[in-house]
Order: sequence, then structure tokens, then C-alpha cells
Amino acid sequence: MKVLVTGIKGQLGHDVVNELTKRNHTPIGVDIEEMDITDMASVDRVIKEAAPDAVIHCAAWTAVDAAEDCIDKVRLVNATGTENIAKVCKELDIKMMYISTDYVFNGEGTNFWEPDDLDRQPLNVYGQTKYEGEIAIERLLTKYFIVRIAWVFGINGKNFIKTMLNLGKTHDKLTVVNDQIGSPTYTFDLARLLVDMIETDKYGRYHATNEGICSWYDFACEIFRQAAAMGHTEYDADHLTVTPVSADEYPSKAKRPSNSRMSKEKLTENGFERLPTWQDAVKRYLKEIEF
Repeated sequence: MKVLVTGIKGQLGHDVVNELTKRNHTPIGVDIEEMDITDMASVDRVIKEAAPDAVIHCAAWTAVDAAEDCIDKVRLVNATGTENIAKVCKELDIKMMYISTDYVFNGEGTNFWEPDDLDRQPLNVYGQTKYEGEIAIERLLTKYFIVRIAWVFGINGKNFIKTMLNLGKTHDKLTVVNDQIGSPTYTFDLARLLVDMIETDKYGRYHATNEGICSWYDFACEIFRQAAAMGHTEYDADHLTVTPVSADEYPSKAKRPSNSRMSKEKLTENGFERLPTWQDAVKRYLKEIEF
């Protein structure tokens, strides 16, 4: 199968291309230099020249706070760009997978969000524009996967784990938010699932994160615990103290969801293998990076 992947400079796009290659599919990786998703003519030309069997659309504007100051630019990337790709996929009658986010929900309460919950009430510009991308796909296509992910980390790019490891080297005390709950997602694991999905015609909306839930504080503590167990003593309890705090103590331009719990039962119902626990993912990830 020939699959066009957008956003290959990002954490997820990079791993999706590797996973496709591993399975003897033919990935065609593009980023903004090869295809400007905001330019319909560019999208039309590149996809038609590639003639893929499917598109996995990972490219997005993901700078959440910066998005608050430039809604038109963000909408152009996340909503219009997605719609442009969907239009060509419709014309060519090929599958499209759109990577979305837990931010399409209002982030309140303690219930697990269901993939087919239609009461999506985004809290910020990033979430709103990703939601508009979902709407465009649902309006234009029948052969689509909308896959919502959260708290992403991978080899290629910045993420929470790398940030924590860097801070832990230069500080002996850290404070981390403990009243936002969700599930970390390792792009290496996620890429495997996405390719599993694109090989089928089990279309629809899905949630895909590593198993288990935690707060950002829990996440940080586990990162440091595992790093210390690997012999990096600067992260052990004698050298580093991590204190839980409320999100109110970290005011940000964009409002963040306090509840990012997402139900993944639909994966099981459709015969897809769910991801390993987030703690297991952290362990494997730390072995892959230099710190």
C-alpha cells in the first residue's frame, strides 16, 4: 500500500513513516517544503502525483498558547489545510486518517470521553480549529479515520519527558500540575496502531493513547523514578524533590482541559490491539534517548 504522510518532521509523522516502511508499505513523507497544506493547488498537485492509496494527516499547528494570538493562521493550517486534503481524498476515493486531539472536548468532569460523543466544546483556539478539521472530514468523506491522541512524546522533537529531564538536571526542586488528568502517548506505539487501522476499512472516530491515566505530576515522578533506576542519580529522591501544585499556579494564555480521560473501548470492539501501559512506554522511550 502506498501511503502519503503529512508532517514528517514531527514526532508522530516520523514514526509513522518508519512503521510503514517496516511493514513493506510505501510511505511518501511530506512536510511544508514538499506540500503546503494551506494551498489547495499544492495539495491537489502533490497528492495526485503521488497517487497514494491512503493519506495519514499528522501535520498541524500545535503551539497551543501561541495559537490564541493568531486564530486565522491556526485555522488556515488545522481546519482549511485538513479540508484541502479531504477534498482531494474524496476526488480520488481514497482513505484519509486525521490525527486529532483530546482538546476538542471541554475538559470538564471525570468521565471518559467517548469517540462518538458529539458534544464537542473546545476550550481554546487550538482545540476549536482541530474540531473544525474533524467537521470538514465528516462532511466530505465516508472513508475516514479520526484518531484523537493526547500528551504525545516521541524521539523526534520536544515533549514533556525531555523537558522534565532537562529541568531535573538544573534544579533540585520542581513543581508539576496534579489536577489535569490524562494518558501519555508514545508515538512509536501509536504509529503501530495507526498502520494497523489504515490497513482496514473499519472507519470512524477513535481514541488512541497508552493505557492507564495519570496527572502531569504522576507522569513526572515516574520519569524521574525510572531515570534514577537507570543510574542517573541526579533524578533520585535525594537530589530532586517534585511537588504537586494546582494548574491555577501556572496560568497560561490558552485554557487547558482538566479531564483528558478518553475511552478506548472502540479499539477493542473493532479488533485493534491497544497500546501498552504508559509506564512501559516511558521505560522503553528512556532507553532510546540520550540524557
